[in-house]
Parts: sequence; C-alpha cells; structure tokens
Amino acid sequence: MTKEEKEIPEAGIESGIEAGTDEIAAHEDDSILKRWYAVHTYSGFEDNVKMALEERIASSGLKEYFGEIVVPKEDIIEKTAKGGKKKVKRKFFPGYIFIKMNVNTDSWHLLKATPKVTGFVGDQLNPMPVDESEMEKIVAQITEGVKRPKAKIEFSKGDGVKIIEGAFSGFNGIINEIKPDKSKLEVLVSIFGRATPVELDFTQVERN
Repeated sequence: MTKEEKEIPEAGIESGIEAGTDEIAAHEDDSILKRWYAVHTYSGFEDNVKMALEERIASSGLKEYFGEIVVPKEDIIEKTAKGGKKKVKRKFFPGYIFIKMNVNTDSWHLLKATPKVTGFVGDQLNPMPVDESEMEKIVAQITEGVKRPKAKIEFSKGDGVKIIEGAFSGFNGIINEIKPDKSKLEVLVSIFGRATPVELDFTQVERN
C-alpha cells in the first residue's frame, strides 16, 4: 500500500478501524503526504482548540502526521469610547480552524478527541481536503490584514455622518456607497449648495 492510498482508507476511517487497518508504518516527517482540512469548532474557542491540539500532538508521538494549524484572523481598527482608535484581531472564519495533516486512524482520533472540536467539515469518514488555491487565498487575506488593517464596518448606505478628519473635517454628509474591500466610504457632502461625492476612510467619519 502506498502512502497516498493509506492517507484515507477507501471504506472510511471508522470502517478501517473495524477492519483492523489502523497499523501505521514509520516514516520521516517530510515523506508523509499532508493536506489542508477545515475543522469545525465551537465558536469562540478557535484559539483554545489550536493550543490544545498543539499540546496533544506534541505529546502523542504522532507529530509526523501534523503540520501547521491556522486560525484565520485579520486586524481591524475600531474606535474607542473616547474617540481614539485601537487595533483588534477579527476571525474571518469564526467556528473553523484549518489544519495541515495526514488523515489516518490515529490522527483522526487525536483530532476528534480534542475538546471543542466537532469534526471535519463535510464527510466525517472521508473528509475532503481544502483546495491549495483556496488556502493560498486565506493565507493572503491573513497577510494583507496584518499589513493593512481594515476599519470596522459600522455604517449603512443612507446614514448621516460627520467628517472628523481631513480637508472636509466638520462637514456633515450622507453615505452614498460603502467599499468594504478598501475600508472606504463615498459620502455626499453639500459644498456650495451641491451634493459632492467625497471618498473617505471609515476612520475619518462618525455617525451623527
């Protein structure tokens, strides 16, 4: 049996246990095929699950079957009660973690026995790996979120706002468009009696 064939038994992980196919051969870490999988957790416990998994893996003797564990987060700029700004972490896949691993009987049981883990996303017996291109997008979003923090979205189209920073500071306006990917707003400001669109960062305005 090849390593690829051994990654997920054809009849499913549980049936593999029943058939007595849970014997694992010794391999070097870099010789074992690992893929990314999405794992569902209790919402709000993603970091706890990551920490618990890392501890369990380190003490289990199964480290060769596991790779990186990711809790996707990005930095968000929020306003404080005193009008200042603070940077906070926001999970953009709440209730999920991503783990690179070789799925076999032992690694599956270690994962399932970890507190606050409910299982793989999709078929529990034959979980489908996350496409590498999708993981690249997730990693890119994490990297971009750290380099260029986004402002927290607290606005809706039609909201009245006051501009608090920039050349139009002190002006009032109406939100005409929200651009969440750029953390910007298009605000209609009355200038010389005409509604003029002005593009502003989320942090440059506050609700009236």
